Amino acid sequence: MPKTKFQEIIFGIMMVILMVFAMITYNISLQNGGISNEIFLEVLKALPLTCLIAFLIEFFFVGKLVHKITFKTLNVKQTEPIFITLMISCLTVAFMCPIMTLIANIFFEFKGWENLFVNWIQTWTLSFPMALFWQLFYAGPLVRFLFRKVFKNQLKASN
Repeated sequence: MPKTKFQEIIFGIMMVILMVFAMITYNISLQNGGISNEIFLEVLKALPLTCLIAFLIEFFFVGKLVHKITFKTLNVKQTEPIFITLMISCLTVAFMCPIMTLIANIFFEFKGWENLFVNWIQTWTLSFPMALFWQLFYAGPLVRFLFRKVFKNQLKASN
């Protein structure tokens, strides 16, 4: 959908903020046994660093890998655009979820190296369904809608 590097960066920032906000909220709520107003203060504290890390990983590594896999797997000329979007979304979650849960376990939930692997696997398995559904049904459609509104003229001109 983004046509220029600038648009890619803006799209990535929008998606990262929405995904990271939801996933931090979800994971802190799981740890605390439910959601409360105080959780949002914790989320806001963790958001800047986590968003920066997620953006850098997605923009420089995961995004490139996901596009490479998607466009090698699907014939773009014969595939409906929605299926390309869905594959990119699913693969992004499939790669980002284990990476970001590992990073979150090291930075925010570290309980010693001897527990890192089991804590990471638990966080990953609890986070993956939420991340996938959040991406497919809420974050992805909302960010694409907002992106099309913000860049309406530029997207028309490039087609």
